[in-house]
Amino acid sequence: MGNAKLTVGLVYGGKSGEHEVSLQTAFAVMNAFDYDKYEILPFYITKQGLWKVGETLTAPFAQIEQLKLADASSDSGVAMSAVFSGLSGEAPAVDVMFPMLHGTYGEDGTIQGLFEIANIPYIGAGVLASAAGMDKVVMKKLFAEAGLDQCEYSYFNVSSWKHRSHELIVSVEDKLGYPVFVKPANLGSSVGISKAEDQESLVKAVEYAFRYDTKVIIEEFVDARELEVGVLGNEEPEASIPGEIVSSGEYYDYAAKYIDGKSQMLIPAPVEPDIADRLRESALVAFKAIEGSGITRADFFVRRSDGKIMINEVNTMPGFTPYSMYPLLWRETGVSYRALLDRMIELALERYNFKQNLKYDNE
Repeated sequence: MGNAKLTVGLVYGGKSGEHEVSLQTAFAVMNAFDYDKYEILPFYITKQGLWKVGETLTAPFAQIEQLKLADASSDSGVAMSAVFSGLSGEAPAVDVMFPMLHGTYGEDGTIQGLFEIANIPYIGAGVLASAAGMDKVVMKKLFAEAGLDQCEYSYFNVSSWKHRSHELIVSVEDKLGYPVFVKPANLGSSVGISKAEDQESLVKAVEYAFRYDTKVIIEEFVDARELEVGVLGNEEPEASIPGEIVSSGEYYDYAAKYIDGKSQMLIPAPVEPDIADRLRESALVAFKAIEGSGITRADFFVRRSDGKIMINEVNTMPGFTPYSMYPLLWRETGVSYRALLDRMIELALERYNFKQNLKYDNE
């Protein structure tokens, strides 16, 4: 490719409760790219799921509102073949895709599958890791298989709840007690999560979670510190130093993350060196358990009573503004925001090139 600039397709917005968070991330990334090395082709997905393609950018947008390349209420979308010219046999218009779609349809393996079909390199986790990282129940089963300690939990789908809710409530009370946290199984950014202190609030929390997904997970309450570790790499991933979240509320909810600004991030986390080492080791185990690639943030509880380390979850498309935990963890580990973007693109192309050598027939 010589000295030609790489064209990076930035995909943001999306049919998700985290649409606005995605816009924040896209704006931050767009303003951080080295435009001497990259050109940016913006792909905005409306809340209705329409794709709108902008002009190639050689400099960042000045305002976040400009990211919405057309009126979101417009019914003028673009055909998928126009978005991915590779689907029609032509050379693709982009060298690598960068999905910045938090939550549903962006972080769950669906758009990753689209990129795989179009045979276009993309940043971040693959189809399997994205799907497993999005489904909290599947994720916990993989963690258990990998030997990682975690909190007790129960789960069920909406059909089971409709037919035997009382039986499920008794089972949760027997296994977990109160308080518990009730979450949609497939959603990020703490959307749809409630804390239940008794049976009445448990029923309300479950009904609330079912507004966002057809499966819910209920977790025991753990009095713990919340620590996070960034993972970067493909076959030989590296772990960042750990950071700690000190939440403004009872738990690190949507408001604490994105609205009130009162939660603190302590980087590096004030923990003993051996705890830091164990957190980093566990983050790599979790990354490999979901068959991760590219980037992932691993979130842990360190129980206050005995210091036990418990994996909470992984996030395969972590928040990526300059003030988000993932880039800050790497900055304090010695990798700047811009260098991190470069590395993520390298990893995407590395994985893509490796897969091009695989055979898909018997010859």
